[in-house]
Amino acid sequence: MLKCSICIHDERTAKIDVIDGKPVCRECQVYMKHPVDAEKIRRELEELMRNVDRAIVAYSGGKDSVVALYLAKEVYKIPSLEAVMIDHGLMAEEAIENAARIAEALGVPFKILRYDYSDIFREALLKAESPCRRCSRRTMEKLRKYALKNGYKYIITGHELPFGHHPYRLMSGGVTQIRLLSMMTERERLEILRKLPFEFPELPGYTTNCLVLGPALERYWEVHGHSFEHRRIAALVRYGLMDREKAEREVSKPTVLEEQKRLVYRKLGLDTLFPE
Repeated sequence: MLKCSICIHDERTAKIDVIDGKPVCRECQVYMKHPVDAEKIRRELEELMRNVDRAIVAYSGGKDSVVALYLAKEVYKIPSLEAVMIDHGLMAEEAIENAARIAEALGVPFKILRYDYSDIFREALLKAESPCRRCSRRTMEKLRKYALKNGYKYIITGHELPFGHHPYRLMSGGVTQIRLLSMMTERERLEILRKLPFEFPELPGYTTNCLVLGPALERYWEVHGHSFEHRRIAALVRYGLMDREKAEREVSKPTVLEEQKRLVYRKLGLDTLFPE
C-alpha cells in the first residue's frame, strides 16, 4: 500500500501518485504548489489582535482552548474577555474541572451553556460517521449568537490549522472568528500547558475533553478501517505542526474503556449496539 512521503496519508485515505520516485498524496501536491506561509499568517494574526478589545474564547476545557485562553489573557492582554463553554452533554467531567480551574487561575469569567447534541452523536454512531464537523458547526453558531447578544465582535478558538491562508474568517452579523493557535506547533502548545494547572484526562482519540470521540472513532474504524481524524492530522504533519510518529499514534485504532463506551451508548439510547 502506497503511503505519502510527506504526510501520513495512505491509499485508504487519499489518492496518491508517484512523483520523482516518491509517493505523494493529492493534498500534499496542492500544498507544494500553494504552500502556506506560516510567518505571513502569524504576522496577520498579530496585526489583527492589536484591534481586539472584547472577545469570547470558545472554551471546551481541552488543551488547545486552554492555550488559546492563556494567549488571549496573558500575551494579547485583551481587556474584556470571557471564556464560554458549550457543554453538548458528553463533555468529560475532567475537562469541565480543567476549564474552571484554569479560568480561575487566569482571572477570566467562565460561563457554561448546556445543550443536548444527542441527535448528532446518535446519528454518527449509527452511520459510522464523524460527529465532529456537525458538532463544531452547531457550537460555533451558538457562540456566534451568544457573541451578538452580548456585544462581542470576536470569537477566539483553539484551532492550530488556519482558514486556508488566513487565521480568521468573517461570520454573519459582523462577528470574526480568530484561530489564535494558527500555525503553532504542538511543542509550543505543550510548553504553555506546563505553566498552567492543566491535568490531562485519560481519554481515547485526539481529545482532552469529549467522551463521544473515542467510541465514534472506534465505530468508524470498525466500518472503514481507518480514522476520521486522518485528514486533519495529516495536515498537521504537512504543515510541520506535529511529528509523524505522534501523528501515527493519534490515528491508530483507539482503545476505549468499557465504562466510557457503556456510558456514551446508554446516554444516547443505543444500548442494543453495545455488546454486553
